[in-house]
Formats: sequence, structure tokens, C-alpha cells
Amino acid sequence: MEPIKDRVIRYWSRRAEGFEEQRLHEYDSDKKERWLAEFDRYLPADRKLNILDIGTGTGFFACLLAERGHDVTGIDLSPEMIKHAAHMAGVLGADVRFLVMDAETPDLPSESFDAIVTRNLTWTLPDMQKAYREWYRLLKDGGVLINFDADYSAALEKDDEPELPENHAHKLVPQEMKAENDAITMEIGSLHRPRPQWDVQLLTETGFSEVTVDTEVYKRIYAEIDEFYNPVPIFTVAAYR
Repeated sequence: MEPIKDRVIRYWSRRAEGFEEQRLHEYDSDKKERWLAEFDRYLPADRKLNILDIGTGTGFFACLLAERGHDVTGIDLSPEMIKHAAHMAGVLGADVRFLVMDAETPDLPSESFDAIVTRNLTWTLPDMQKAYREWYRLLKDGGVLINFDADYSAALEKDDEPELPENHAHKLVPQEMKAENDAITMEIGSLHRPRPQWDVQLLTETGFSEVTVDTEVYKRIYAEIDEFYNPVPIFTVAAYR
């Protein structure tokens, strides 16, 4: 495994316990309905779907969509995250299959998913092009990829984060871990081009038939600065196979 991926695993494994606690709080907040409203923009509502949550973390999206009645699989590179995802699903009574797996090389059957969802993951991938090709392979014809992410390395260079509440996750992370996160962000960011423009290019080259970008999603999800607030404006990239 690439050294940078080892660093990613170590970092997020240390964050897993606190991350689960925050995601459980988020699940019990109005953010839950806001995220569901975003999914409603892209997912067909007339049938049960087979959905893959890539970079599931502690399983927030996976549990959300399983509660909607879909068959959901969640994968993550960090075994510790998957352990906490399974625990979170148990707390919420969600039926989800969780697997430890690399997002760039998912060992899953081709054309087996109606939808792939992911949140704040692609910025951590050294080879986004490889990942998008694999995700295209996993989708059924007519399937959709829904990617919520941000250009975190570009934002870090600007260094204009607003004042955050004391219970915000960023305030609770020790300084040495924040420094490690910043270092990882910049190292992987050096391999990327400006986003989401680059995502559109890669997805189109991969073969996706329709690619759309929504840069207003962060205003709907993060309408107020609270403990869940993301200080970097996220975007949605939706791509159809």
C-alpha cells in the first residue's frame, strides 16, 4: 500500500471514536433531513436500490439510506472506522453490510449497484481517475454516482476558516493531529487539479453520460455555523452511467 494511504488510515483510525459520536449527533439533528433532501434530487424514489457508500466512515450515509429501505453496503479503508460504523448501525437499528476496502480498488462485482454515494472522500485519493473508472465499473447502466466533496487543499492555502463553536470537531482535534491532517491534505492535493472542474473532466473521460455540478449545496446543508458546520464550501458532482 502507498505510504500516503498508510498515513490516511492511521489518521482516521485515531479519529474514529469521536467521529462516530459526532455522526450520531448529526443523525439526530435537522441535518439528517437536509441530507435526505439532497439525495432526493438524484435517487429514483419508485423502487428499492442497491447502494454503495464509499468512504463510509462511521456509516452516516449508509444508515441514512438503509433507513429509507435500500440495500446498502459501506466500505472504508480504515478498519477502525468500519468497526465504529457497525456499532453506529447497531445503535440506530440499520441493516448495512460494512467492508474494509480501498476506494480505488474495490473488490466488488461489476454493474452491481444502482447508486454510489460518497462524502468528503475523493480529496483523500491519490488517483481519482482510477477511482472514477472503478466506480463506473460498479454501477449498473443508468446508475448514478453522487459525490459530495470540496477542494480542501485549495481552501487550506487560503487559510480563511471562520470562527467555529467550541464543540466543533475542528476545535476538539489535538494540534499535532490537525498538523498531520493539513500535511496529508497538501500532499494529496498536489496530485489534484482545481475542483470540481477536474472531476467533470475525469468523469466525462471515464464514460459517464451526464455530469452535473451543484455548488450551492453547502448553503442548504450548512445554513448556520454549528458543531456540524463545514467551513469549506462543499459541492455535489452527480454522474450518470
